[in-house]
Amino acid sequence: MAFSSGNDSGGPMAEINVTPLVDVMLVLLIIFMITTPLMNHKVKVQLPEATLDQKPERDKVPPVTIAVTERGELFWNDEPSTRQLIESKLSVEAQRDPQPVINIRADKTTKYRLVNDVVKVAQAQGMRKVGFITTPPKKGQ
Repeated sequence: MAFSSGNDSGGPMAEINVTPLVDVMLVLLIIFMITTPLMNHKVKVQLPEATLDQKPERDKVPPVTIAVTERGELFWNDEPSTRQLIESKLSVEAQRDPQPVINIRADKTTKYRLVNDVVKVAQAQGMRKVGFITTPPKKGQ
């Protein structure tokens, strides 16, 4: 709503009416004053402490790495291998107690179908721990 400045010429006003701006700013100030203490409120909870069951070194089994290239070539711990040989080795490893972790490493351009085939073979042979190896991101990215 514009008020005249005493000039009865009926022309447009040149001053900005700041009253609505001040009203909005005061409302925002009140909202922030009310919500800020609520955001800082923290519930104190006593978290349990984790205890790790340290197994002796003799129980630790080194992980097995299966590498898959873009052309579908397979490697068992960096030694060339075939699918049938990997299946038989995985069935032997599945019988061990504790089972080793199976790490699958693949080229960036390897089709996922090839990696999925290796995962399915490992699961079919009874391997419970199957993971993937990736390159960690470089710092600054």
